[in-house]
Amino acid sequence: MIYGYQGLRTLPIDTLIRSQYGGHFQYLTIQGLFLACATALISLIEDLVPSGNGLRSLKRILLITSMPVTIVISSIYWPLLFLATRLILPVEEGTTSPHASQFIRLPLSMDFALHAAPAISLLVDFLMLGKRLSRNELRFGTPAVSFFYTSFYAWWVERCASFNGKFPYPFLTESSLEIRMAIYFGAGSLALTSYWLINSLHA
Repeated sequence: MIYGYQGLRTLPIDTLIRSQYGGHFQYLTIQGLFLACATALISLIEDLVPSGNGLRSLKRILLITSMPVTIVISSIYWPLLFLATRLILPVEEGTTSPHASQFIRLPLSMDFALHAAPAISLLVDFLMLGKRLSRNELRFGTPAVSFFYTSFYAWWVERCASFNGKFPYPFLTESSLEIRMAIYFGAGSLALTSYWLINSLHA
């Protein structure tokens, strides 16, 4: 996963993104990546240095936050990449015609590290090593996390766009405010639904 983020420095568009308000962190992808890495790091520390309930609780909070974020990222990114590329990939600077050769594409290994590996690693952690979400977590915790993070990202990406003149994702740039609000609501609903679905798959 870190490989994917470090690889961004090799892309021609990296300098432009870093110069924008919010930098790479205007992308939900990068936020999800860092949440997944933080979860993995806390999990590793917990395994190496058992220290009671403190780290276990922190890991649980991070997992409950990061897992649906990364699932939303993968669920939106891959279908759009194959079915509506112009809505998810930017075009090269100086071009306006969205032909396939002009899209700024990531190498497959980097694409996988950014848009698939975080969700897969967290799902494996939860399904193989974690415990099921409790009734209280499903009833109170997961809706609260979904609402908070959806509201935060909606505010954050709108703020970034107000400075940069465009959104990090083309499908947001092309949408009116009303449509964007519907997209944020849909993404938050997908995150909440993913909790219930994944928890039902847990042995």
